[in-house]
Amino acid sequence: MPRRVYLDWNATTPPLVAVVEAMVEAARDAWGNPSSVHAFGRAARRRVEDAREAVAALARCDPRDVTLTSGGTEANNLALRSAFAQAAGILVTSRLEHPSVTRVAEALEREGRARVRWLRVRGDGRLDLEDLARALAEGDVRLVAVQAANPETGVVQPIRDVLGMARRAGARVHVDAVQAFGRSNDLAYEADTRSLAAHKMRGPKSIGALVSRPGVSIEPVLLGGSQEEGVRPGTVDPLSAAGLAVAARHAMSSPERWQALGPLRDALEGGLLGLSRGARVNGIAATRAPHVASVAFPGWASADLVAALDLEGVAASGGSACSGGTVEPSGVLEAMGDTEAATCSVRFSLGEDTTEDEVAAALAAAARVLSRF
Repeated sequence: MPRRVYLDWNATTPPLVAVVEAMVEAARDAWGNPSSVHAFGRAARRRVEDAREAVAALARCDPRDVTLTSGGTEANNLALRSAFAQAAGILVTSRLEHPSVTRVAEALEREGRARVRWLRVRGDGRLDLEDLARALAEGDVRLVAVQAANPETGVVQPIRDVLGMARRAGARVHVDAVQAFGRSNDLAYEADTRSLAAHKMRGPKSIGALVSRPGVSIEPVLLGGSQEEGVRPGTVDPLSAAGLAVAARHAMSSPERWQALGPLRDALEGGLLGLSRGARVNGIAATRAPHVASVAFPGWASADLVAALDLEGVAASGGSACSGGTVEPSGVLEAMGDTEAATCSVRFSLGEDTTEDEVAAALAAAARVLSRF
């Protein structure tokens, strides 16, 4: 069997040992229903509130402004739908966004709740701020939805500029910060709402959070009980909450470790570019997250390369994990205007545990794959 090298940290991160241990302990001692008032319920409730407090410390907000969700997708759904729950208006966003933003935007338009103003995208993968200014000048913008960093290319969006422009126009701003929490120190603290997913920062899957500013109204997508102040009905899992608490506290100190990955990522990109004629890095002209390498290999199909690398022991992806299993071109790279790259790119995403030896092994595996062309 080949050596296994995991370079798909943007899809999900390996859980910390401490996260698993906390969840095992909770399974023994805090398996009760957090809504129950007896001792079993109170033990479970402590895990839930501990997670809320840990997320609040990470996000620099009051715990009362943290709504626990099933993950980033639900948090994005809550944020977008809440903005148009009371009145219709214009939603400004782009095709760079995660499907849990773009598909909700499309649904809101079909339902007559919003008119979507799709922003133009620059060739380097950043939003066109001049087009944003035009969109805001058109008036009646209720929400601007923007990601902190693109999961496919790692391109960092000009969040501070977007926030300032939207504020002056009186528009609400939602930041999909799923790829930023635990990896960046710039967490868009001024945004009206922000989304978080535990499994992107060494925690468990199926839990995340929507962080909102005081006074921002959040309306439920689901109807049911009074959990999470009625915003997110359904029993919160105390086991996942225990894991989220550990992950959120770890995330407060981890951005420095992620930022230090830049030279390792650059070495990986340099090696890959030397293996295939015409290979190029997507978004290279923009500021990028230091752990993401999206490389186009003309003449290849993304799915074929990913499968071949897997057989050689290297885990990478053709793009966002939430678009996995499809043969459609990358919508992100198409939005950037590179239709060729949309069909032949592979994303390698490093993590805080990635080593030089692993990058060397990945390059050796890629050399074996690409030599077959």
